[in-house]
Amino acid sequence: MTKYRCTVCGYIYDPEAGDPDGGIEPGTSFQDLPDGWVCPVCGAPKEDFEKI
Repeated sequence: MTKYRCTVCGYIYDPEAGDPDGGIEPGTSFQDLPDGWVCPVCGAPKEDFEKI
């Protein structure tokens, strides 16, 4: 699964880990994140992430 990096703060979304604190189950791809999901570190929207 592809990881994505927040271009604002550098947080890396790893689909294998998900975002448990944000209610995102492990195994959730970046494309399947809800539209309202934001970076758990800085609050940047999905549009501010890039594939790495």
